[in-house]
Amino acid sequence: MPHPRFNPEKSHRAAVHPLRDGQNCNAEGGLFVPIVDTNRCKGRHECEEVCPYDVFYVRRMDDDDFAALSVRGKVNSLLHQRRTAYTPNADQCKGCGLCVVACPESAVRLVRSDSLVHH
Repeated sequence: MPHPRFNPEKSHRAAVHPLRDGQNCNAEGGLFVPIVDTNRCKGRHECEEVCPYDVFYVRRMDDDDFAALSVRGKVNSLLHQRRTAYTPNADQCKGCGLCVVACPESAVRLVRSDSLVHH
């Protein structure tokens, strides 16, 4: 059953987007991790609404995250009530890429989780 923020019409539009890299869709959960550039994100909910796996949640930015923004990012954030996308369920991501093409700010990218391992 889809989560309450899911919008099937927006999800379908993102699914047929010509720039969507969908060959990884249905990957094992956690193989891909969505990374949100909080300097760019305006908290418009597009990622929340297209993600069938309930990976995203848009809310007020944490103080520590706000403090880490660039000056431009802070201005952007303040103009949008300090809202940004968080990924509390990133381990559920199947790599479909709907969030990447739906984000109007190009603030979301998918990264293979094994490339995030720090040595």
